[in-house]
Amino acid sequence: MPDSGSKAAEATGQEHIPSAGAEVTAAVESATAATAGAVGPAGVSAPAGVSVPAVSASAAPVAEAASAGVRRTSLLVTLVLGGLTALPPLSMDMYLPALPEVTDALKSPAATVQLTLTACLAGMALGQLVVGPLSDKLGRRRPLLVGMIIYILATAMCAIAPNVELLIAFRLLQGLAGAAGIVIARAVVRDLYDGVEMAKFFATLMLISGVAPVIAPVIGGQVLRITDWRGVFYVLTVVGVLLTLVVWKWLHETLPQERRQTGGVGAALRTMKGLLADRVFTGYMLTGGLAFAVLFAYISASPFVVQEIYGASPQTFSLLFGVNSVGLTIVGQINGKLLVGRVRLDKVLGIGLAVMTLASVALLLMTSGVFGKVGLWPVAAGLFVLMSAMGLIMPSTNTQALMRTPHAAGSASALLGTSSFLIGAVASPLVGIAGEATAVPMAVVQLACSLLAVGLFLGLCRPWRRGSEV
Repeated sequence: MPDSGSKAAEATGQEHIPSAGAEVTAAVESATAATAGAVGPAGVSAPAGVSVPAVSASAAPVAEAASAGVRRTSLLVTLVLGGLTALPPLSMDMYLPALPEVTDALKSPAATVQLTLTACLAGMALGQLVVGPLSDKLGRRRPLLVGMIIYILATAMCAIAPNVELLIAFRLLQGLAGAAGIVIARAVVRDLYDGVEMAKFFATLMLISGVAPVIAPVIGGQVLRITDWRGVFYVLTVVGVLLTLVVWKWLHETLPQERRQTGGVGAALRTMKGLLADRVFTGYMLTGGLAFAVLFAYISASPFVVQEIYGASPQTFSLLFGVNSVGLTIVGQINGKLLVGRVRLDKVLGIGLAVMTLASVALLLMTSGVFGKVGLWPVAAGLFVLMSAMGLIMPSTNTQALMRTPHAAGSASALLGTSSFLIGAVASPLVGIAGEATAVPMAVVQLACSLLAVGLFLGLCRPWRRGSEV
């Protein structure tokens, strides 16, 4: 349901694009057909198996000028995209302090209750595979609004689930619908930005979305002071309603008709096959996915590690989780403001992977008793360093992968998100495999995923061979 600005655009058969003015929109519409995704940045061609239109050299200056105007999106649009990327951590992290209570209330073992996290994560992974290609075909706006409405309904059903089995099912549906916000937010960024500008914008989104994991556990902990775990889902339902209204009112279409993919399911599958055939794209995709698994191993295990093993209250857990998220946000901003444009993205990514691996080694040594009995604060310090490293890794992997795929940003975003969430969903139950009395499985999973991420980055991306890129 577009607003008045969109209706005017629809009257002429074109979608509305946020820009600095009507003249820029017109310039974009006239240049888009000639420039849509034929060649990626730094001369990177489309992956094998993906067909793209030819580009006209004479259209390049017009397209460049038009793109500069389109990229001057309003602060409100930036906040909307930040809100969409913040929805997953809100859905996950507000619920974390309540996990032990859910275990008691629904009379289910901890490993079963952790499946509510796994189900939501798996839903977000699979949903992106559907929404991403759809957004390349239908535009960004309509699939996003439908997904948000379903998310609201599924979250409300989670609040009234009578048993853990139905809660798992509703969390799966919540994840499937919430995937729309994740994948389309990344695709919109790719529509509007390129190269270093895209890396900086991803860092800005990390600042905005980074507020979510800072405040989400705190809000969840405070909600638990006045109500039970169901109240967390009622709050998430209200958040979903508000975000949907904001999207409906202010986030306009960013993918013009001329740049949309044609064909059905077969064409979408061929596009994804072509993307996966690109060794470097796949390398960044898997590196980012394994780093996300390290992060999610922490998210899944930390409520039990901090509260059950070290005896902290839900409020203390929320505070520690928030501090760790602040570290991620600060490092992300240092990356975006100081490093991007001055230091190659691959070098920044390599540093982030090295720090993540060293932090995982330290956590394994501490939790396994090599240093004797270690209290909460040394472990919390190790988790802080590990979380902070994500501020270097996540923007770099997303940017490097999406720069190779301007011709299919939705499908590429779907593959990036799906791989991350599927790998995270596999890692989640492994952290509780030895019960609630030890944090060693969490550290083992984190170290294994860190080492795999480093190996794939070096083996597939081969950064030393691409020194001319950003």
